[in-house]
Amino acid sequence: MSHTLSRLAAVIEARKPANGGDPEKSYVSRLFDKGDDAILKKIGEEATETVMAAKDARVSGEASKLLYECADLWFHSMIMLAQFGLTPDDVLNELARREGVSGIEEKANRKLAEREQAERRD
Repeated sequence: MSHTLSRLAAVIEARKPANGGDPEKSYVSRLFDKGDDAILKKIGEEATETVMAAKDARVSGEASKLLYECADLWFHSMIMLAQFGLTPDDVLNELARREGVSGIEEKANRKLAEREQAERRD
């Protein structure tokens, strides 16, 4: 994993109120303090802003706003991962697992696994 992602993940983890983060002093702590819904709402907002920036870049040929919005989306995604006990390494490992597997095949395998889990629950 990139050193930047590692450092950022460590800072995000330290900002959790359970780890001493102060919601009065830290935006990240405040998001954690508000809980899942606030974090997920922020992901939705950032995803929409990223899509809109990509559409603008398609027209203008200027991608700097897209880069900015994508960084925001990644940052907030890292907060979401931390909220659920996951790390950027977990995402990278999942991507590595999928490497060399066609997207169509991977999606079909995922649907099959979901069906099998549902059958086991029934």
